[in-house]
Amino acid sequence: MTTTTLRATGVHVEDTGSGPTILCLHGIGSSSASFAPQIAALAGEFRLLAWDAPGYARSADPDTSLDLDGFADAAAAVIEEYAAAGPVHVLGVSWGGVIAVRLASRHPQLVRSLVLADASRGSGTSPEKAAAMRTRAAELDAAGSAAFAGGRGPRLVSAAAPDELVDRVVATMRDSIRLPGYGLAAESMATTDLTPELAAIDTPTLVLCGDQDQVTGITESQALAGGIPDAVLVTLRGAGHLANQESPEAFNAWLSSFVGIVERLYG
Repeated sequence: MTTTTLRATGVHVEDTGSGPTILCLHGIGSSSASFAPQIAALAGEFRLLAWDAPGYARSADPDTSLDLDGFADAAAAVIEEYAAAGPVHVLGVSWGGVIAVRLASRHPQLVRSLVLADASRGSGTSPEKAAAMRTRAAELDAAGSAAFAGGRGPRLVSAAAPDELVDRVVATMRDSIRLPGYGLAAESMATTDLTPELAAIDTPTLVLCGDQDQVTGITESQALAGGIPDAVLVTLRGAGHLANQESPEAFNAWLSSFVGIVERLYG
């Protein structure tokens, strides 16, 4: 595994494996560490680039206020630096899936396929969701990362998840989030409703969702799959919001098969 930081943006990237490139974009409470199950299983088949988003974990704090376009452009810079301007496959989990869709809208030439895992159209789909998202920065500031992660982390997996996984999810969140990055991410979600741009996405898309996801839920995955032309929706039995960590074998099988098919058809 190679660990590097982009000179221009200060974005930390884990660069592992060889083969077709998959850019991995984590959720709002996480980091590149959340893709350990994919890196361990698939690095012999694919090259995986897993970032820490600007303002997260080992990445530098952004020197300007980033909105969703800014996060998508930062992801585009990773592709341009590491993958000779792509195109690459993009795996986005939760908030990472929201960034991935905007990346495909703004930089379609960089994206060969999308895998949207337990993602959503953003929190701007309703005033209630947007308002709830906007409370998060203040909650983090008041509680600190350890207490904040301890309260939120267990909700991201199913009730049947093993304690070891719950502890790992909480620890990853604790070690990844801080202000201002988390606040910028939350605001980017609060102001976003991807619905109008889904129909223009012209790239093969797989939507994956844990059937026990109580955070974004199957309804949001159905909206993404229904809005993106020819997208395929798959639910993973027994998994919560972090299906890539809770059901890694099934998740990795679908990811590997889908990317392999796209490569054979379009590579």
